[in-house]
Amino acid sequence: MTGQRSDARRNYQRILSVAEAEVAARGADASLEQIARTAGVGSATVRRHFPTRQALLEAVFRERVEHLCDRARNLGDTDDSRAALLEWLRALVAYAVSARGLADALTYEPPTDQPAAHSCGSALEEAGAPLLRRAVRDGAVKGDVTFHDLLTLSVGIALATEHHSDPAAQADRLFRLSVEGISPGREA
Repeated sequence: MTGQRSDARRNYQRILSVAEAEVAARGADASLEQIARTAGVGSATVRRHFPTRQALLEAVFRERVEHLCDRARNLGDTDDSRAALLEWLRALVAYAVSARGLADALTYEPPTDQPAAHSCGSALEEAGAPLLRRAVRDGAVKGDVTFHDLLTLSVGIALATEHHSDPAAQADRLFRLSVEGISPGREA
């Protein structure tokens, strides 16, 4: 029994390590069969540890998403609530652009204001929503803006720029444009 548990832990870590490399190289559509072959396990073993593609992607990005969550929590004490929120969103967009597959993973979230429990989106919401609430409270952000709106915008920017020659620069440009608007000082 102990041997099986130890083998299962080793298999999990080996699969996750291979999956991280495959997702970085091929994005969210990385082949589960290729991951199994490279990890030296059967497809059933991959599916036992990660029953869905989403579960695998969540595991691949968990540690990096936690860094974004830590950053949001650290920005919570910043005096300028708008600047704190924008700094965090800019980091989220930059990370989604640099971590191939993250934006795709976040698109699996349901189109509601409540991401699935224990998901990357849920963790990001738990950490980032206080920044948004504070900015709304301070009048720095419109009251009808939801966290899901901001997550959708961030994911959209990352997905729209991933094939550009300089995706980071293009994503930053689109982020600034979304914050400043196309006609500063004018209502839609």
